[in-house]
Amino acid sequence: MQNNNSCFTRFTTSTKQYSLPKRFTFPFYYQPHPLCVLAAEQLQQQLKSTTNWQHNFGLTDDPKNVIGKMFGVLLVQNSEGELGYIAAFSGKLAEQSQIQGFVPPVFDLLAEDSFFFAEKNAINRLNSKIQELENAPELLQLTQQMAAFESGQNQQLQELRQETIENRKKRKLQRQYLKHEVDQDLLNECLKALAKQSVTDKWRLKELTEHQHQAKQKQQAALHQLIAQITDLKRQRKQQSAELQNKIFAQYQFLNRDLEVKTLLDIFAETAFKTPPAGAGECAAPKLLQYAFTHGLKPLAMAEFWWGASPKSEIKKHQQYYPACSGKCQPILKHMLKGMALDENPLTSDSGKHKELDIVYKDPDILIVNKPAEFLSVPGKEISDSVFQRIKQQFPEATGPLIVHRLDMSTSGLMVIALNSAANKSLQKQFIRREVHKQYVALITGLPKQDSGEITLPLRGDIYDRPKQLVCHNSGKQALTKWQVLERNSDQNQTRLLLTPHTGRTHQLRVHCAHAEGLNMPILGDDLYGRLDNRLYLHAQRLEITHPVNKKNMVFQVEASF
Repeated sequence: MQNNNSCFTRFTTSTKQYSLPKRFTFPFYYQPHPLCVLAAEQLQQQLKSTTNWQHNFGLTDDPKNVIGKMFGVLLVQNSEGELGYIAAFSGKLAEQSQIQGFVPPVFDLLAEDSFFFAEKNAINRLNSKIQELENAPELLQLTQQMAAFESGQNQQLQELRQETIENRKKRKLQRQYLKHEVDQDLLNECLKALAKQSVTDKWRLKELTEHQHQAKQKQQAALHQLIAQITDLKRQRKQQSAELQNKIFAQYQFLNRDLEVKTLLDIFAETAFKTPPAGAGECAAPKLLQYAFTHGLKPLAMAEFWWGASPKSEIKKHQQYYPACSGKCQPILKHMLKGMALDENPLTSDSGKHKELDIVYKDPDILIVNKPAEFLSVPGKEISDSVFQRIKQQFPEATGPLIVHRLDMSTSGLMVIALNSAANKSLQKQFIRREVHKQYVALITGLPKQDSGEITLPLRGDIYDRPKQLVCHNSGKQALTKWQVLERNSDQNQTRLLLTPHTGRTHQLRVHCAHAEGLNMPILGDDLYGRLDNRLYLHAQRLEITHPVNKKNMVFQVEASF
């Protein structure tokens, strides 16, 4: 264990009015401890004033190479019991992996004595050789010759096939004419001659095909030799790249409080990914804990914040606190936090057990319910209490899957429930055909300049940070939201909106409101894309369906309680 605590930073203001955390932060859902906020604010002042390095966070008018960055602070006590903090950044900062004042990476690829450069150079040499062969004039010439040769062969074969078809037509006419021939010997002689012509045509076609195949093989020999060279080099490159990547993963060795060591390969072998994703181990949280464990510092609490412009796909707001990501960090932190007392995970506590599920409408086929906020539509991994569970208990005679559509746990409002399979099937079709019309009311943080508009940002799931969604113009699914201002409150910097989704993507309204290319104004209380509050201020207030049995149009509306 090292004793050099050069990254240990003391507070510049008094901390006497703050009590120490009783448990360590649950890193995937938290409100930052006041001491972590104090540490973050102290770090942010340094980010504003530093002249030791230059990085374009997108906070100025310079549009070149804008990269916002996640920073983390870890509240710690040193061996003398002195309170302070250490700081880290995710990935690289100012194109460097190590900057004075920040904890170093768990493994530094860019270190001068790293094996990375030598092996990367070997792979680069393979890349150069592959590029040289792929751009060689000889390859282009042989490829063009092969294309011309194949084109000539195809034309020659097509002409013979057409000739064979014409000959077959002629023979058919001749056979029809010979039906009237009374001389049996002459008839037999003519039919034999026609049969011989047919065999000859088939033989000519077969002979040409075989001849062309042999000629093509000779023509291809030189081309295949070059292609085989390229293929073999690509195989070598793939193998060397995989070996280098595994060697890198093995160098990322993470400790926990008991100084137990696990590599990235060990950690992710137990996950659905099996192989560590790119960037695993480079986030701020693992760096901070690793430094604390290797330098005899006691971790007390942690917080991470975004500094700079938001990425194009994700939603990250300047100076806002965010949890650790689930895909890359959760497996690592599960090991690193082993044995430490953590704050309770709010997502595993049953926040809906004292809440009532209002039934707005009931008949033998359907129910319309008003789901309260912070209440599941269907059972989760940790919590079974949900709309599904309540309906199953209250209507034991109901059949089929019951749930036709869902609302996010944090969203309140109207849901339709099918009490039998036939009703479920009919309603499912309505949702698939987009014949169901829904409207939501939301409170957003900010004051839109326009009174109405449309948002058409395509969405896909973030596989490394579920259940978050990303804006993706390449592979995202189409999503359309229309919005209209109902009321502006300039004193509180809030706006009440009417939101009409024309598609039903996961988190569509939340992302469309929060994303920089959307309204850029998160829904109040959005714990994923905005800031925590006492609830998510989003309510499904209007639902229009066609009754699955009597086919009557039905409209339900329940006003939001906020």
